[in-house]
Amino acid sequence: MKKENEEKHTDDIVYEAEEGTSFKAPSIEKLKKKLLACEQEKKEYLEGWQKARADLINLRKQDEAEKQNIRRYASEEVLLELVSVLDSFEMAFKNKDAWEAISKEWRTGVEYIYTQLKNILSSRGITEINPMGEEFDPQRHEAVEMVSGKDNIVLEIVQKGYTLNEKIIRTAKVKIGNGE
Repeated sequence: MKKENEEKHTDDIVYEAEEGTSFKAPSIEKLKKKLLACEQEKKEYLEGWQKARADLINLRKQDEAEKQNIRRYASEEVLLELVSVLDSFEMAFKNKDAWEAISKEWRTGVEYIYTQLKNILSSRGITEINPMGEEFDPQRHEAVEMVSGKDNIVLEIVQKGYTLNEKIIRTAKVKIGNGE
């Protein structure tokens, strides 16, 4: 009788197995509670997995963007050194007397090399900053002298500036008007 009372207090049902053994099966209410707990746990795991997956996708995108940025600007130092070679060419071209004294064939060859170098730099994302006649912008220009002329306007370029993929790698050195 005591055994029957214990069985009634627990909501478990006792089943007889074939070989004279018995086992307790949980009640439907206990199974429902267990099922709800499992579903809640599954939902938490799924949400965690989805969040981790989204984080991984975002991390991969960020990593790829950083790699592209590195590729875009990795050669910045070398390209900047090549820009100084352009400066040397332009300095040679400015000395008209010396330039005209050299044979035409040699000048044509040097001009061809200059053009080749400019095209290579351009294909790598280098562009000139040509601020002539623009208002002075300290982000893009470096004032080296104030001269008589329209106030705060670039009147002469002393040294060209350059950008690499829209990032300023060398500001233009300029003379600006002082308003007199």
